[in-house]
Amino acid sequence: MVCLEGVAIWLIVSFNSPQGAVFFNSSNVVAGRFLSLRDDVMEYFYLSSANDALAAKNAELIEELYYYKQPLDSVAIELDSSLRSNFEFKSAKVVNNSLHLNRNYLTLDKGRKHGIKSGMGVFNEDGIVGRVKGVSNNFASVISLLHTESLVSSKIKKSDVFGSTKWDGIDSRRAKLVYVPRHVSITQGDTIVTSGYNSIFPEGINIGVVEEVKSGDETNYLDITITLAADFSKLTYVYLVENTMGVELDSLNEAVGLPLHEQ
Repeated sequence: MVCLEGVAIWLIVSFNSPQGAVFFNSSNVVAGRFLSLRDDVMEYFYLSSANDALAAKNAELIEELYYYKQPLDSVAIELDSSLRSNFEFKSAKVVNNSLHLNRNYLTLDKGRKHGIKSGMGVFNEDGIVGRVKGVSNNFASVISLLHTESLVSSKIKKSDVFGSTKWDGIDSRRAKLVYVPRHVSITQGDTIVTSGYNSIFPEGINIGVVEEVKSGDETNYLDITITLAADFSKLTYVYLVENTMGVELDSLNEAVGLPLHEQ
């Protein structure tokens, strides 16, 4: 019965132009929608791979950019010695992230087999994010900047005055710039960046901008609130930086009794 109905429909659309045109136009619409849906599904699955590749390429470009930002020495030297950057960059995707604890962590989709190591600094296109704490073969755990025991070696960009960025556990968009003496001139809107005075981050990575400055109560330091550059509620792809001379630097600092806990 079904076969006969199919034959009848075929005869109608084959030998009657109006009915045939309607049938084939309808078929084209259905087929077009199906193909469009198929393309959308395929594009969704390909998008993740494309983003991974783009993030990896960006990491390479960041490494090249940092290399070319290195100051030239005043004397002629070999290109592969003092002018060579001590930092290498990689990319990863955030697969887990906490915001509302006193000690927040992130999980990345790259691990030991991808070259990720404990101690690497983590940042995104907006600013610093944290530091790698531990790694497995395929994943890495990151101590977030939103961790009350985390200190980031920082400086005021316009004056190079040194301080440390510390989260107070209250607001995921704000932190404190601590250990800045009262006599220092600092105003709302000043940019805070990494100081480069450690083995974690290179100098000049964005941290945030000054939101409020108060005279510290019964202390020799200013009470400075900064708005963090990175929005931790929207982290997707991040970059990791490794100081290739970090082990040597840490060993030296340890030998002379300098603290190693500050990022």
